[in-house]
Amino acid sequence: MKIIYAGTPEFAATALQTLHAAGFDIPLVLTQPDRPAGRGMQMQASPVKQFAAAHGIPVAQPVSLRLDGKYPDVAKDAHSLLHSTPHDVMVVAAYGLILPRSVLDIPRHGCINIHASLLPRWRGAAPIHRAVESGDAETGITIMQMEEGLDTGPMLAMERMPIDGDMTTGDLHDRLAEMGGRMIVDIMTRLKQQGSLPPATPQPDAGVTYAAKIAKEEGALDLSQAAAVLHRKIRAFNPFPGAVAHFNDIPVKFWRADLLESAPDAEPGKVLAASPQDGVIVACGSGALRIRELQKPGSKRLPAAEFLKGFPLEGGRFR
Repeated sequence: MKIIYAGTPEFAATALQTLHAAGFDIPLVLTQPDRPAGRGMQMQASPVKQFAAAHGIPVAQPVSLRLDGKYPDVAKDAHSLLHSTPHDVMVVAAYGLILPRSVLDIPRHGCINIHASLLPRWRGAAPIHRAVESGDAETGITIMQMEEGLDTGPMLAMERMPIDGDMTTGDLHDRLAEMGGRMIVDIMTRLKQQGSLPPATPQPDAGVTYAAKIAKEEGALDLSQAAAVLHRKIRAFNPFPGAVAHFNDIPVKFWRADLLESAPDAEPGKVLAASPQDGVIVACGSGALRIRELQKPGSKRLPAAEFLKGFPLEGGRFR
């Protein structure tokens, strides 16, 4: 059985690696074009492309797959490549391009998507971030048969995972990526052995939410909000885009924090404590946060005690 794989970020690379390790034949990988990244803004291949190139798997990077879109010639070439590459099914994970009906209909077993939420909750681009930000008690992986709607297809499998109270998006991402890889191998193994996919279950109409793409500006913290809300934001925006507050006009990123439900009445943003013994405690609209890991511009992330050695905060205020 042959699988064409489409994906771009590290989440997708994990599932590709798992399928490859399980011995599946992957004659082609689709991924997003190289992008400038890092301080030097050098062109960088996606994690999926890096894995494919390291293992001798052919890679295509079309900017569009829509024959009626802005790049019809590019899309036409991509369609020709898909038609000429023998395969039985396409597996898709965080690819970043819309698959039109003309692509969905090419594989004889269709296109199967690995989505990092309990559908229909958190359809869209940033399901892990939004689950943490919203304080969801659990999340998971849904494997679905793709259709033209945004993450609306019938479900083939679902597994759940609790979201612990201190878990960041980065922590959850890694666990979900491993779960998705294991699940898609199970489904592809069934398809290979039995010639059919698991029975598909339509998504329920109730409980639909959309996980909008994360904007860098969302990292700015409003310290007049409740500490519980800010604690979720700090966890949700770790590692991207980072939660930011300003101290004397200097942006400081808060990477990890403890939630303190009770705190003395103080102006939001006021530094209530800043010492190696007490850590950095910041008043919020209600409650307070003990910031455990901070970062100033041009420096690396530091535990609070180390951060304070070069950046005293006592008596000041974050805004």
